[in-house]
Amino acid sequence: MHQETLVLNPNAHRPLIGIPAAGLEPSPAPPAPYYQFGGYYSTALAASGGLPVIIPLGLPTEALRELFERLDGILFAGGVDVAPAEYGETPHPALGKVDAARDATELTLARWATSADLPTLGICRGIQLINVAAGGSLYQDLAAQLPDAGRHTHKVAETPWERPTHRVRVQVGSRLAQIAGADELMVNSFHHQAVKQPAADFAAVAWADDGVIEGIEDANRRFAVGVQWHPEGMLRTDAAARRLFAAFVAACYERAHIIGANASLHG
Repeated sequence: MHQETLVLNPNAHRPLIGIPAAGLEPSPAPPAPYYQFGGYYSTALAASGGLPVIIPLGLPTEALRELFERLDGILFAGGVDVAPAEYGETPHPALGKVDAARDATELTLARWATSADLPTLGICRGIQLINVAAGGSLYQDLAAQLPDAGRHTHKVAETPWERPTHRVRVQVGSRLAQIAGADELMVNSFHHQAVKQPAADFAAVAWADDGVIEGIEDANRRFAVGVQWHPEGMLRTDAAARRLFAAFVAACYERAHIIGANASLHG
């Protein structure tokens, strides 16, 4: 299958793109922390010309900042729910697991990324995380809080990653539509939460047929896009997924070389 990769200058470094790890799993050597990670994200970035690096949770702030300063982009991956306290709500009975350490690390990184205009891609939990970091809110459980919504939660055993399960309408003229090359997409779906109120800096640009927000973007940043589906799981079969990763990596590459050129001029 053809991969739509970024063609890099052979003498240039691939852009370094951070992906915060996930936690909560029992440690084989307690009380040491134990992290997990879904490999499709790093595979998709590498196939698109990026150099992925996993960011551990709970680093001291100065170490996290030093790592952040070396990044050319950041991807926020899927996972457990964002704690509702982070957007001013009390937990709903249908709230799933939350991870305070992950929330703290990712919210900090997302806010730094906004300030630094670091290219950012949010996937599933990631779209929710970047929305909350910017001041938006979430549905804690679609089935309970938006009962007229269609089914968005599937299990991989019944619906493999590469199999689309519903349609998404993309706003004509949006960055996401330009990247995807279409104003309608068929996507996979593995979430029970979703963006409720987009943050002031973000605009909703994609929706499922039931009105659930499936994509947001900040048009004032170099690249700040969140999608509710899992394009990394559709990379081999879906051209729009490949174009999304290629566009993100291209933005990271561009920023890296602009920053590098400015540093050379003032060095």
